[in-house]
Amino acid sequence: MIGYIKGSFHPMPDGTVIIENSSGIGFLVSMPAGSSVYKMPEGSEVKVFTYMQVREDDISLYGFMDKEDLELFQLLITVKGIGAKAGITIMSSMPSSELKKALASGDVAFLSKAQGVGKKTAERLVLELKDKVGIFVENMGDEPIPLDDIPGDPRSEAVSALVSLGYSRNEAASAVSKAKGEGLTVEDYIKQALKSL
Repeated sequence: MIGYIKGSFHPMPDGTVIIENSSGIGFLVSMPAGSSVYKMPEGSEVKVFTYMQVREDDISLYGFMDKEDLELFQLLITVKGIGAKAGITIMSSMPSSELKKALASGDVAFLSKAQGVGKKTAERLVLELKDKVGIFVENMGDEPIPLDDIPGDPRSEAVSALVSLGYSRNEAASAVSKAKGEGLTVEDYIKQALKSL
């Protein structure tokens, strides 16, 4: 299994990219259309997290600029009827944050807008992934509470701090989402969250 590739970025006419490593080997990688890699100048040094699919007649690499997108892709392809190509197509149709939000809130109509996703497939995605996407939607807004570390995000840092105290990430994120007030610091989020845990 290839976990990630570091090297120079070269876009291909068909939408795939080649990542050439220091040994001069160029790996052909399929990436979502909206990936930030496409905004970089050709030849830029990149680190791409990869998923390798091995089939009887094909070996393919699918790449993502961060681990969270890779994990979301791996969740998508656990759903019956969603293969790697369909997973990339779905992730090319919308930003990852919107896709996670739609899955968490059960927004079948929004998911159905993705290329190749009908109503039944969207319903299956929600049914199987709603509890696995790793975000919670705040009661007072639509902004998700991230379960993964995001430097500078006080909510994310508060979740991490609570996890280090022994709470699960789900418990911590749920408690942090209930904190009220504007301009809260990490400490404020933690204090309020502890009251509800």
